[in-house]
Amino acid sequence: MRNESWLSQPVSLGGSTIRAAGQVRDVPGLNPQSMRIMGSFGLIYMVDVQGYYEDAKGTKSVLRSGDVVWIHPGLAHAYGPDEGRSWTQIYLILEGSHWEQWAQEGVLNIRQPVTHAEPVDYWYRRMADLFQPREVYDKAATLRMTGATIQLVTDLLATQDDAHRSADDRWLAESQRLLGERLAVESLTPQQVARQVGLSYESFRKRFAEKTGVSPGQFRQRRRIEHACAAIYQGSANFKDLADQLGFCDVFHFSKTFRQITKETPSDFRRRVRGS
Repeated sequence: MRNESWLSQPVSLGGSTIRAAGQVRDVPGLNPQSMRIMGSFGLIYMVDVQGYYEDAKGTKSVLRSGDVVWIHPGLAHAYGPDEGRSWTQIYLILEGSHWEQWAQEGVLNIRQPVTHAEPVDYWYRRMADLFQPREVYDKAATLRMTGATIQLVTDLLATQDDAHRSADDRWLAESQRLLGERLAVESLTPQQVARQVGLSYESFRKRFAEKTGVSPGQFRQRRRIEHACAAIYQGSANFKDLADQLGFCDVFHFSKTFRQITKETPSDFRRRVRGS
Protein backbone atom coordinates (compact mmCIF):
# COMPACT_ATOMS: atom_id res chain seq x y z
CA MET A 1 0.00 0.00 0.00
CA ARG A 2 1.26 3.50 -0.83
CA ASN A 3 -0.23 6.36 1.17
CA GLU A 4 0.41 9.93 0.02
CA SER A 5 -0.80 12.39 2.66
CA TRP A 6 -1.96 15.78 1.39
CA LEU A 7 -2.34 17.43 4.82
CA SER A 8 0.43 18.00 7.35
CA GLN A 9 -2.11 18.85 10.10
CA PRO A 10 -5.89 19.03 10.63
CA VAL A 11 -7.59 22.19 9.39
CA SER A 12 -10.57 23.55 11.38
CA LEU A 13 -12.96 26.44 10.93
CA GLY A 14 -16.54 27.20 11.99
CA GLY A 15 -17.55 23.75 13.14
CA SER A 16 -15.87 22.00 10.22
CA THR A 17 -12.63 20.01 10.50
CA ILE A 18 -10.66 18.39 7.72
CA ARG A 19 -8.85 15.72 9.71
CA ALA A 20 -6.90 14.17 6.84
CA ALA A 21 -6.71 14.02 3.08
CA GLY A 22 -4.58 12.14 0.64
CA GLN A 23 -4.25 9.44 -1.97
CA VAL A 24 -3.80 5.72 -1.46
CA ARG A 25 -2.75 3.16 -4.05
CA ASP A 26 -3.19 -0.61 -3.85
CA VAL A 27 -4.95 -0.46 -0.50
CA PRO A 28 -5.98 -3.90 0.79
CA GLY A 29 -9.71 -4.44 0.95
CA LEU A 30 -11.77 -4.56 4.14
CA ASN A 31 -13.31 -7.96 4.83
CA PRO A 32 -17.13 -7.82 4.74
CA GLN A 33 -17.10 -10.44 7.50
CA SER A 34 -15.19 -8.05 9.75
CA MET A 35 -16.44 -4.57 8.91
CA ARG A 36 -14.74 -1.35 10.02
CA ILE A 37 -16.40 1.36 12.10
CA MET A 38 -15.07 4.92 11.97
CA GLY A 39 -15.72 7.81 14.34
CA SER A 40 -15.59 10.43 11.57
CA PHE A 41 -17.22 11.17 8.26
CA GLY A 42 -15.25 10.09 5.24
CA LEU A 43 -15.30 10.80 1.52
CA ILE A 44 -13.53 8.19 -0.59
CA TYR A 45 -13.23 8.97 -4.30
CA MET A 46 -12.47 5.97 -6.49
CA VAL A 47 -9.91 7.02 -9.07
CA ASP A 48 -9.11 3.61 -10.52
CA VAL A 49 -11.04 0.67 -9.16
CA GLN A 50 -13.19 -2.35 -9.72
CA GLY A 51 -14.43 -3.60 -6.39
CA TYR A 52 -17.19 -3.86 -3.81
CA TYR A 53 -18.92 -1.98 -0.98
CA GLU A 54 -21.05 -3.41 1.85
CA ASP A 55 -22.36 -1.98 5.11
CA ALA A 56 -24.29 -3.03 8.20
CA LYS A 57 -27.55 -1.61 6.81
CA GLY A 58 -27.48 -4.23 4.10
CA THR A 59 -26.32 -1.99 1.26
CA LYS A 60 -24.19 -3.76 -1.32
CA SER A 61 -22.70 -2.06 -4.35
CA VAL A 62 -20.24 -2.81 -7.12
CA LEU A 63 -17.58 -0.09 -7.12
CA ARG A 64 -16.12 1.41 -10.27
CA SER A 65 -13.92 4.35 -11.14
CA GLY A 66 -15.72 7.62 -10.43
CA ASP A 67 -17.70 6.27 -7.47
CA VAL A 68 -17.79 8.19 -4.20
CA VAL A 69 -18.11 6.24 -0.95
CA TRP A 70 -19.58 8.31 1.89
CA ILE A 71 -18.52 6.99 5.29
CA HIS A 72 -20.74 7.77 8.29
CA PRO A 73 -19.47 7.55 11.87
CA GLY A 74 -20.72 4.46 13.64
CA LEU A 75 -21.81 2.64 10.47
CA ALA A 76 -19.91 -0.62 10.00
CA HIS A 77 -18.74 -0.95 6.42
CA ALA A 78 -16.30 -2.71 4.13
CA TYR A 79 -14.95 -1.98 0.69
CA GLY A 80 -12.06 -3.06 -1.45
CA PRO A 81 -10.82 -4.23 -4.85
CA ASP A 82 -11.88 -7.38 -6.59
CA GLU A 83 -9.26 -10.10 -6.49
CA GLY A 84 -6.30 -9.30 -8.67
CA ARG A 85 -7.37 -5.69 -9.32
CA SER A 86 -5.30 -2.57 -8.64
CA TRP A 87 -6.82 0.22 -6.57
CA THR A 88 -6.33 3.99 -6.36
CA GLN A 89 -8.45 6.20 -4.12
CA ILE A 90 -8.53 9.71 -2.69
CA TYR A 91 -9.73 10.10 0.88
CA LEU A 92 -11.00 12.96 3.04
CA ILE A 93 -11.70 12.53 6.75
CA LEU A 94 -14.20 15.11 8.01
CA GLU A 95 -15.33 15.95 11.54
CA GLY A 96 -17.37 18.59 13.31
CA SER A 97 -20.84 20.01 13.76
CA HIS A 98 -21.06 21.18 10.15
CA TRP A 99 -21.00 17.62 8.79
CA GLU A 100 -23.16 16.32 11.64
CA GLN A 101 -25.82 18.88 10.74
CA TRP A 102 -25.68 17.86 7.10
CA ALA A 103 -26.17 14.23 8.13
CA GLN A 104 -29.14 15.11 10.34
CA GLU A 105 -30.77 17.00 7.50
CA GLY A 106 -30.17 14.14 5.06
CA VAL A 107 -27.76 16.11 2.88
CA LEU A 108 -25.22 13.42 3.71
CA ASN A 109 -27.59 10.50 3.27
CA ILE A 110 -26.63 7.38 5.20
CA ARG A 111 -29.00 5.40 2.97
CA GLN A 112 -27.08 6.40 -0.14
CA PRO A 113 -23.48 5.55 0.75
CA VAL A 114 -22.27 5.29 -2.86
CA THR A 115 -22.73 7.99 -5.50
CA HIS A 116 -20.95 8.69 -8.77
CA ALA A 117 -19.15 11.67 -10.29
CA GLU A 118 -17.35 11.89 -13.61
CA PRO A 119 -15.13 12.68 -15.42
CA VAL A 120 -12.57 11.11 -13.12
CA ASP A 121 -9.70 13.32 -14.35
CA TYR A 122 -11.64 16.47 -13.47
CA TRP A 123 -12.47 15.42 -9.91
CA TYR A 124 -9.00 14.00 -9.34
CA ARG A 125 -7.35 17.24 -10.37
CA ARG A 126 -9.79 19.33 -8.36
CA MET A 127 -9.03 17.40 -5.18
CA ALA A 128 -5.30 17.26 -5.79
CA ASP A 129 -5.17 21.02 -6.42
CA LEU A 130 -7.24 21.73 -3.31
CA PHE A 131 -4.96 19.88 -0.91
CA GLN A 132 -1.55 21.14 -1.90
CA PRO A 133 0.86 20.13 0.91
CA ARG A 134 2.14 23.03 3.04
CA GLU A 135 3.88 23.39 6.36
CA VAL A 136 1.77 26.23 7.81
CA TYR A 137 -1.94 26.86 7.46
CA ASP A 138 -2.54 30.54 8.16
CA LYS A 139 -5.97 32.11 8.39
CA ALA A 140 -6.26 32.79 4.68
CA ALA A 141 -5.22 29.25 3.74
CA THR A 142 -7.62 27.79 6.30
CA LEU A 143 -10.50 29.89 4.99
CA ARG A 144 -9.83 28.94 1.39
CA MET A 145 -9.35 25.23 2.10
CA THR A 146 -12.42 24.93 4.32
CA GLY A 147 -14.64 26.83 1.91
CA ALA A 148 -13.33 24.89 -1.07
CA THR A 149 -13.84 21.57 0.73
CA ILE A 150 -17.46 22.41 1.57
CA GLN A 151 -17.98 23.45 -2.05
CA LEU A 152 -16.36 20.22 -3.25
CA VAL A 153 -18.68 18.09 -1.11
CA THR A 154 -21.67 20.18 -2.21
CA ASP A 155 -20.79 19.76 -5.88
CA LEU A 156 -20.27 16.00 -5.56
CA LEU A 157 -23.67 15.62 -3.91
CA ALA A 158 -25.35 17.94 -6.42
CA THR A 159 -23.86 15.98 -9.32
CA GLN A 160 -25.56 12.83 -8.06
CA ASP A 161 -28.83 14.65 -7.44
CA ASP A 162 -28.72 16.17 -10.94
CA ALA A 163 -28.28 12.71 -12.44
CA HIS A 164 -31.29 11.32 -10.59
CA ARG A 165 -33.41 14.37 -11.30
CA SER A 166 -32.58 14.28 -15.00
CA ALA A 167 -33.74 10.67 -15.20
CA ASP A 168 -36.90 11.52 -13.29
CA ASP A 169 -37.53 14.63 -15.35
CA ARG A 170 -37.49 12.66 -18.59
CA TRP A 171 -40.32 10.29 -17.68
CA LEU A 172 -42.23 12.95 -15.76
CA ALA A 173 -41.95 15.60 -18.47
CA GLU A 174 -43.01 13.12 -21.13
CA SER A 175 -45.93 11.98 -18.97
CA GLN A 176 -47.12 15.54 -18.43
CA ARG A 177 -46.83 16.28 -22.14
CA LEU A 178 -48.87 13.22 -23.11
CA LEU A 179 -51.51 13.78 -20.43
CA GLY A 180 -51.79 17.46 -21.30
CA GLU A 181 -52.42 17.23 -25.04
CA ARG A 182 -55.17 19.66 -25.96
CA LEU A 183 -57.14 17.66 -28.51
CA ALA A 184 -58.98 14.54 -27.44
CA VAL A 185 -57.68 12.61 -30.45
CA GLU A 186 -54.09 13.24 -29.27
CA SER A 187 -54.65 12.77 -25.54
CA LEU A 188 -53.84 9.41 -23.94
CA THR A 189 -55.35 7.81 -20.87
CA PRO A 190 -53.14 7.52 -17.77
CA GLN A 191 -52.85 3.77 -18.43
CA GLN A 192 -51.64 4.41 -21.97
CA VAL A 193 -49.15 7.02 -20.76
CA ALA A 194 -47.78 4.57 -18.20
CA ARG A 195 -47.03 2.12 -21.00
CA GLN A 196 -45.46 4.88 -23.09
CA VAL A 197 -42.95 5.74 -20.35
CA GLY A 198 -42.21 2.12 -19.54
CA LEU A 199 -43.87 1.79 -16.12
CA SER A 200 -46.62 -0.38 -14.70
CA TYR A 201 -49.73 1.67 -14.07
CA GLU A 202 -49.59 1.29 -10.29
CA SER A 203 -45.94 2.36 -10.16
CA PHE A 204 -46.63 5.22 -12.58
CA ARG A 205 -49.64 6.47 -10.62
CA LYS A 206 -47.75 6.40 -7.31
CA ARG A 207 -44.60 8.08 -8.64
CA PHE A 208 -46.56 10.70 -10.55
CA ALA A 209 -48.57 11.63 -7.46
CA GLU A 210 -45.41 11.84 -5.35
CA LYS A 211 -43.82 14.22 -7.84
CA THR A 212 -46.79 16.44 -8.64
CA GLY A 213 -49.19 16.12 -5.70
CA VAL A 214 -52.07 14.97 -7.93
CA SER A 215 -52.97 11.73 -9.66
CA PRO A 216 -52.39 11.34 -13.42
CA GLY A 217 -56.15 11.50 -13.96
CA GLN A 218 -56.48 14.70 -11.95
CA PHE A 219 -53.56 16.25 -13.83
CA ARG A 220 -55.19 15.33 -17.15
CA GLN A 221 -58.50 16.88 -16.13
CA ARG A 222 -56.82 20.07 -14.92
CA ARG A 223 -54.88 20.45 -18.14
CA ARG A 224 -58.11 20.02 -20.13
CA ILE A 225 -59.78 22.77 -18.14
CA GLU A 226 -56.71 25.00 -18.52
CA HIS A 227 -57.03 24.53 -22.29
CA ALA A 228 -60.75 25.36 -22.00
CA CYS A 229 -60.00 28.54 -20.04
CA ALA A 230 -57.51 29.65 -22.68
CA ALA A 231 -59.98 28.93 -25.49
CA ILE A 232 -62.81 30.83 -23.75
CA TYR A 233 -60.52 33.77 -23.06
CA GLN A 234 -59.50 33.84 -26.72
CA GLY A 235 -63.14 34.00 -27.85
CA SER A 236 -64.57 30.48 -28.06
CA ALA A 237 -68.26 30.74 -27.26
CA ASN A 238 -69.43 27.27 -28.28
CA PHE A 239 -69.12 25.10 -25.19
CA LYS A 240 -70.39 22.00 -27.02
CA ASP A 241 -67.60 22.12 -29.61
CA LEU A 242 -65.08 22.82 -26.85
CA ALA A 243 -66.32 19.83 -24.84
CA ASP A 244 -66.00 17.60 -27.91
CA GLN A 245 -62.48 18.83 -28.71
CA LEU A 246 -61.31 18.22 -25.15
CA GLY A 247 -62.80 14.74 -24.91
CA PHE A 248 -65.74 15.33 -22.60
CA CYS A 249 -68.79 13.16 -23.27
CA ASP A 250 -71.17 16.15 -23.23
CA VAL A 251 -71.54 19.78 -22.18
CA PHE A 252 -72.93 18.81 -18.79
CA HIS A 253 -69.86 16.76 -17.92
CA PHE A 254 -67.59 19.51 -19.23
CA SER A 255 -69.38 22.20 -17.17
CA LYS A 256 -69.37 20.04 -14.04
CA THR A 257 -65.63 19.36 -14.28
CA PHE A 258 -64.93 23.01 -15.12
CA ARG A 259 -66.75 24.12 -11.98
CA GLN A 260 -65.05 21.51 -9.77
CA ILE A 261 -61.63 22.79 -10.79
CA THR A 262 -62.18 26.55 -11.22
CA LYS A 263 -65.04 27.01 -8.71
CA GLU A 264 -67.16 28.73 -11.39
CA THR A 265 -69.15 27.71 -14.43
CA PRO A 266 -67.82 28.20 -17.98
CA SER A 267 -70.42 30.95 -18.49
CA ASP A 268 -69.37 32.74 -15.31
CA PHE A 269 -65.72 32.46 -16.32
CA ARG A 270 -66.50 33.89 -19.78
CA ARG A 271 -68.36 36.86 -18.30
CA ARG A 272 -65.54 37.56 -15.87
CA VAL A 273 -62.66 37.43 -18.34
CA ARG A 274 -64.44 38.85 -21.39
CA GLY A 275 -67.07 41.10 -19.83
CA SER A 276 -69.90 39.45 -21.76
